[in-house]
Amino acid sequence: MAPQLRVKPELKPEPPAPVPIASETGPKPPSLLHRWLREPLVHFLLAGALIFAIYELLNPTANRTDRTNQIALTKDDLRQLAVQWLAQGRPQPTADQMHALIEQRVSEEILSREAVALGLDKDDEIIKRRLAQKMDFLAADVAALQDPGDAELRAWYTQNSDRFALPARASFRHLYFSFDRPGARDRAAGILDKIAGKAADTPEVATVADPFMFQDYYAERAPDQIAKEFGPGFAKAVFQLKPGAWQGPIQSGYGWHLIFVDAIEPGRVPLFEEVQSDVKSAWLDQKQREIKRIAYEAMRARYTVVAPPIESVDFGSLRNPQAPIASTSVLPQ
Repeated sequence: MAPQLRVKPELKPEPPAPVPIASETGPKPPSLLHRWLREPLVHFLLAGALIFAIYELLNPTANRTDRTNQIALTKDDLRQLAVQWLAQGRPQPTADQMHALIEQRVSEEILSREAVALGLDKDDEIIKRRLAQKMDFLAADVAALQDPGDAELRAWYTQNSDRFALPARASFRHLYFSFDRPGARDRAAGILDKIAGKAADTPEVATVADPFMFQDYYAERAPDQIAKEFGPGFAKAVFQLKPGAWQGPIQSGYGWHLIFVDAIEPGRVPLFEEVQSDVKSAWLDQKQREIKRIAYEAMRARYTVVAPPIESVDFGSLRNPQAPIASTSVLPQ
């Protein structure tokens, strides 16, 4: 009997082990956002942004200015830089030189802004005076914008014509007798007897006097001009003389003089047309002073000044600073 073959049962592969599924209620891995929120650097940036936002709300105007930090130069600014360069007698600046001038202007602007931000402009006398001067210039600029009409100037001139009155003027020739020689007055009086009736330009007349260090003839001189050179007494005496003859002697600070007056033109008030440009300048000057006064009074009214009485201050204990002692050394020639 044939032996029976046993068939070995086919082995089936075992199914893979089931992967455990995480429970919905179990812990989740941290997300990218969560990891960023744990970074100290992010905390610092958020805190800085918060502080900046609060400062911007409290100082909206300042932040609009600080946000840009812009230094703007116009074409007129560049032309002004070139004008200042040319005013020093230099040729027209090159492109490199203009870049250097621009950088210098920018540097000045940056340093001045930073100085103000640090409060370095406070309690500085020089800066105070400069700012006050600029306010003064501002008032002058406002006055310069005024353009009075002809009728307005004429009316103003009528009320202020005495300010433009022309002084009397004298034209005269003189003979000089120095104090350095004895009997100067007597010599002048003796010469007067010899030249009486002679013309002022007679040749022998000029040889009888002493040499004078300045002029022998003065044309159309006002009293103050004559007084400045010869003294007020001399000037007054000249305008009391009659033209056309030798007269004197008249004393000055230099000696004695014989005077020949050619002409005396009396003072007068000029016509408006003669001094129209001067009238406009004087009108603008008066307007400038008025604008300054009104502007200052308006500003002054906003301030209260608190100061001790002058009588309470002891000025007697103060000492005058000593005057500088002049050097005795010889200056180089």
